[in-house]
Amino acid sequence: MFPAYTLDTLAQSTLLSPPARLSVLGDPVAHSLSPQMHNPALAACGIDASYIRLHVPPNEFLKALRALRDLGFIGTNVTIPHKFTALDSVDQVDPAARRLGAVNTILFQPDGTTLGRNSDGPGFVRTVKEEFQADLKDLRVLLLGAGGGAGGAVAVQSALENCQQLILTNRTESKAAALAESLRDLLPGDRCRTLAWTPEALAGILPGIDLIINGTSLGMSPEDPALLPDGVLTSNHLVYDMVYKPLTTPLLTAARAAGARAINGLPMLLWQGVQSFEWWFNRPAPVAAMRTGLEDAIAGKV
Repeated sequence: MFPAYTLDTLAQSTLLSPPARLSVLGDPVAHSLSPQMHNPALAACGIDASYIRLHVPPNEFLKALRALRDLGFIGTNVTIPHKFTALDSVDQVDPAARRLGAVNTILFQPDGTTLGRNSDGPGFVRTVKEEFQADLKDLRVLLLGAGGGAGGAVAVQSALENCQQLILTNRTESKAAALAESLRDLLPGDRCRTLAWTPEALAGILPGIDLIINGTSLGMSPEDPALLPDGVLTSNHLVYDMVYKPLTTPLLTAARAAGARAINGLPMLLWQGVQSFEWWFNRPAPVAAMRTGLEDAIAGKV
């Protein structure tokens, strides 16, 4: 597959067989695994369309949206650094995306307008349900890395799902405090609060936590410090590390050694993609084909 198109070469993508009708728009974007997930889905459903990467600098975002619409695209995903720009650039914003504060999925509607949605939240809900067989409304959640971005989306969605308790911790405590304050209307009282990121505080809170989420990039490098103190994880914990490179991080190793159920970031990537597909086509996504495509991409088979 062509690593990434640009606005100058975008028109050539419609000459593909099948023609490009979906994309992921970012800067950088050549690393995205979305085509390896969505193209098998399109083929499995017999849809005459391809999904491509589109490299777009920030100052060309609006021009890119217009170009995609004019070329007959069905929709596009949006990744770094455009998620916040997209929120202010589409004609309509889904209320959940407005609450999450970012758009990562755009639908080009039949009347020529654009609708912005965000699959981070719904993808997270489906990840917890499908991978842990649990509902967020029943869980006490600890989020490591509550400074915004993907971690912020997870926090907002946990609150929207009315989780039992949400504990936010971040190296910069003021960021966690600001996020907690923004969620008071959803989780009043002490159901949403911050925690100092210290070994003592974490060890004290973990016996009362069901789901632990790593929303930081810690674990990607062997030199990274440990996220949690030794010996605090048990078989009662659910552990979700949003990192997926490497597939097995030190946090996951420790969790599995303790008998906890633990997953990396790949399932959320999958379920976000499933959600986008279902919004674009208003039909169930072929999850098995998408999962296989993603796993093959990670294994270097495609």
